[in-house]
Amino acid sequence: MEGLAKADLEQLLEGAARFRRDVVDTPVKKSARLRGRACVNLFFEASTRTKTSFELAGKYLGADVINFQSRGSSVEKGETLYDTALNVEAMAADVLVVRHSASGVPAELQRHLDIPVVNAGDGHHEHPTQGLLDLKTVWDAKGHLDNLSVVIVGDILHSRVARSDLWGFLTMGSHVTLVGPPIMQPLGLVNERVRVTSDMDAAIQDADVVQVLRIQKERQAMVGMPSEEEYRERWGLTAARAGALRPDAVILHPGPQNRGVEIDSLVMDDPRAKILTQVRNGVAVRMAVLDQLIGGQDDN
Repeated sequence: MEGLAKADLEQLLEGAARFRRDVVDTPVKKSARLRGRACVNLFFEASTRTKTSFELAGKYLGADVINFQSRGSSVEKGETLYDTALNVEAMAADVLVVRHSASGVPAELQRHLDIPVVNAGDGHHEHPTQGLLDLKTVWDAKGHLDNLSVVIVGDILHSRVARSDLWGFLTMGSHVTLVGPPIMQPLGLVNERVRVTSDMDAAIQDADVVQVLRIQKERQAMVGMPSEEEYRERWGLTAARAGALRPDAVILHPGPQNRGVEIDSLVMDDPRAKILTQVRNGVAVRMAVLDQLIGGQDDN
């Protein structure tokens, strides 16, 4: 998302709106725009929403979709990721969708391949299609993205979702506040439209959007990491905090959720929470991305 122009984002959001209306929300979810195309998903990290929605996006567009699993593949025999990608390209794949635990892997692969590579999440760097679906969800709820107050709460330092949301919302004209424990705060992201704070209650007072990030339990051993109880008390979106939000505020969470830690179950059931809408928009957004990269067939 970093470096994409506003016009590029708007084009993808408009495409997602079209696919949501004309395909995703219809009884017969079929288009022929990617008929004859092959989409290969290379996921080297666990995933439910992203992987499934990329698979559905390709299939709804008429493509042949292949899901690559690193377990049981030649990677376990010592083959490099680079050679794996070259072999998949040699099989006449049209696009690779890549998720990896190391930051920069999709960009590095793109430098060596002639087919498009889509970043489905790379390390602590970015998760661009999550950023796009978050933009679409807020745009649908608010009717615009200009001059909104967006609060992102959680482990900002390690969150690829936070970075993609940050760049996306800034490009579209919003202001962003990053909230979390001091140990989880990023360095070098503060400017005239970005602020960083540990005071969640003050940050959400006038928020138009609150994006709640998953507390990453695998980081509990970090020195200075708050306990789940302390985290919920100081940075969790509790029912009491949700009650203090504006009536028209939008509540987001990229999933998976730790109910009762970073977000209460009652908040997830709040009409202002658009969590399942995010998931549905994820399919439409990924359809728009694939279509822009390898589409163009007549829809018949």
